[in-house]
Amino acid sequence: MESNREPGSPQQRRVVIVGGGMAGTRLAQQLVVSAGVGAGPVALDVTIIGEEPHPAYNRVLLAEVLAGRYAPEVIALPAPPRPAPGAGAGVRRLSGVRVVRVDRPTAEVLCDDGRRVPYDALVLATGSNPVLPPLRGLFEPDGRGPHALPEGVHAFRTMEDCLALGAAVRSGTRAVVIGGGLLGVSAARALAQRGAQVVLAHQGEHLMERQLDPGASRLLRRHMAALGVEVHTECRVRGLRTGGRPVRTVQAVELADGYALKTDLVVLACGVRPRVGLARAAGVEVARGIVVDDELRTSDPWVFAIGDCAEHDGVVYGLAGPAQEQADVLAQLLSPTPPLPETRALRPLDPHQGRAPEPDQGSAPEPHQGTTPGPHRVTAPGPHQGTAPEPHQGTTPGPHRVTTPGPHQGTAPEPREGAGPDPHPGSAPDPAPGDQVVGNRPAEGAPPSGSWGRDGWAQPGHRAAPGNETAPRYHGTRTLTRLTLTAAPGSAGASASGTDGPLDLAAFGNPTPAAGDDVIHLTDATRNTYRKVVVRGDRLLGGILLGDLGTVGALARAWEGDEPLPATPLLHLLTNDGGS
Repeated sequence: MESNREPGSPQQRRVVIVGGGMAGTRLAQQLVVSAGVGAGPVALDVTIIGEEPHPAYNRVLLAEVLAGRYAPEVIALPAPPRPAPGAGAGVRRLSGVRVVRVDRPTAEVLCDDGRRVPYDALVLATGSNPVLPPLRGLFEPDGRGPHALPEGVHAFRTMEDCLALGAAVRSGTRAVVIGGGLLGVSAARALAQRGAQVVLAHQGEHLMERQLDPGASRLLRRHMAALGVEVHTECRVRGLRTGGRPVRTVQAVELADGYALKTDLVVLACGVRPRVGLARAAGVEVARGIVVDDELRTSDPWVFAIGDCAEHDGVVYGLAGPAQEQADVLAQLLSPTPPLPETRALRPLDPHQGRAPEPDQGSAPEPHQGTTPGPHRVTAPGPHQGTAPEPHQGTTPGPHRVTTPGPHQGTAPEPREGAGPDPHPGSAPDPAPGDQVVGNRPAEGAPPSGSWGRDGWAQPGHRAAPGNETAPRYHGTRTLTRLTLTAAPGSAGASASGTDGPLDLAAFGNPTPAAGDDVIHLTDATRNTYRKVVVRGDRLLGGILLGDLGTVGALARAWEGDEPLPATPLLHLLTNDGGS
């Protein structure tokens, strides 16, 4: 345990953050930097409780650690800065400690080491768990207990997972990655760079189907083959063959067609599911994630949620970018200084206003699914339905524009994307001012003891003053996938295919056109580039870029700002502005 708290400080307000990952660490950093931890008439006493024993790290870059590009310490996140000497409060981190229960009546969290930590405000940043598919042979009792995975079978979610995989892989190791989404593609590429013989088994029709259309996915598949990865799509895994006693060891992966893939390692990249057990047991409202309003409050006005576990406006993002933006907004809301009495505590909120319909409670297939809030957000079933015709393959085809017939239709959900390659991500953009503020109803019962609501603290269950657009609110995040796949030196087929260089990938918005939308393609088979945008009227709905990201800056700005396009939208694909 590390602590910089000075005991005996007056008028402390206790903020407890459950979850020591990217979202929780970002919140603590922002509370210190911009919210005046240890300063002003009311000081914040922040406690971060993290289950993992490691210092906080950038989870987005775990594949780079597995590939050997980064050492684990390189992706460590900066610790929250210490407050000025004599400030009387600060941040402490409890590592390797698990919270087992939230006692709302006494406003305490109970830890597995017997510790009880009181709070005035509780922030749940519990993240998500990997989805373990119902495969025959995955869970069978052995000498390690009924829920232990067989030896050689790994999830790929935490630093422990990454280090265990890294220790197990050798040159020539046979590995099967189950799941061809963003996580599975990243894991397969990393294992191939370590010299493993990798088979990627994906149940869907094409790789990364939540971000890419079939044409872009074909180019990605070609590049994965150049890395030495054997890709099987529309491939359903039935079970695992194991052997050995008392500890079971994986020997093969059984496919639905009866074929068996002999293997030494299996990586499960089948998606993630928000960790909501703690909130549900405490009686906090849960749908797919922990339901929050625009102030990131749950149904209990003293409990907040951010990051992978939070569900805002019916969306669970599961991404680094939205988690950072949520942390930044919440840091401003939790700050006791400067006081904003004119923006806090006015009329009670209508308990039925702003409640998104509860989604299906089924398992989460891929880690990046859901809807990105935007000006044209209309939920539609299934990814990539009604995709426009693919461009002709050739040496250097010209612009390929397809206008689908019929009136304008609502857009399908925008795919969820990964984060950029920066080990230490910067600030997320500020929320847009002037948007309507919608929140959740306060929970029944009295709030915990303390002076929350005084000295400029936020009053729970209330709305900002009408006409005040300066109060921080979270209105959703638009994100862009960035991924670079680098061929391993001397990988089989790299030189012959012409894809021995890195493949840059970017995807944003909704690349699936509705009737009446315009689709613009530019492809170059010899240079392995693929560019596609979907336009509705004078607005950019989404796009996919592979191999050449020179135009991503202009496209991202037009999409994120919902700006009108020029009379010739093709210019956005032809103008190289150096990226974003």
